[in-house]
Amino acid sequence: MKRLHGTQFGKAVMDCQALADALKEKFGGDILSLDVRERRAGAANNVCGRDLWLEISRPAFRPFVENLFACDFVNFHVISGDDFEDDVVLSYHLSVFQRDRGGRIGVTVTVRVPKNDLSMPSVFDLLPGSEYSERETREMLGVDFAGLPNKGLVFLPEDWDEQIKPLRRDSEGPPPESIRELS
Repeated sequence: MKRLHGTQFGKAVMDCQALADALKEKFGGDILSLDVRERRAGAANNVCGRDLWLEISRPAFRPFVENLFACDFVNFHVISGDDFEDDVVLSYHLSVFQRDRGGRIGVTVTVRVPKNDLSMPSVFDLLPGSEYSERETREMLGVDFAGLPNKGLVFLPEDWDEQIKPLRRDSEGPPPESIRELS
């Protein structure tokens, strides 16, 4: 696996802009949009860091995640998704920590998954914490994650009709008799 700096934990000190530049050089046209945003905090609303927001082509997604490890430790937070016309849009929320340097770069990478081919490579083997987000995205939006060992339901009942995807706008939704009254 080729890394940004040739070794698995290259320990190259990078700020957010340097990471963005290195990724643009490595992935070129596969990066569809890229933005470095300030992160602010405190009563004075001071800049306390910068985050990278980008959209990448689906084929380049897995190599992109693999290459983040060149900076140092990658932490998975969550996958958020939305049904948008002919695509399901997934946003992976990650952080890249620079060990022993106190740095953290937030990375949000967005991928469009066409509804006529709802499959993505799993990142479970790289980021084990992604399992439940991938399973939830599968059951709620219908995206299959190739390589995910456990594809069981997380939130929906075991007898759920898996043709119904609760967060898809083009889905019929559950029949009234499948909906329980909550008190």
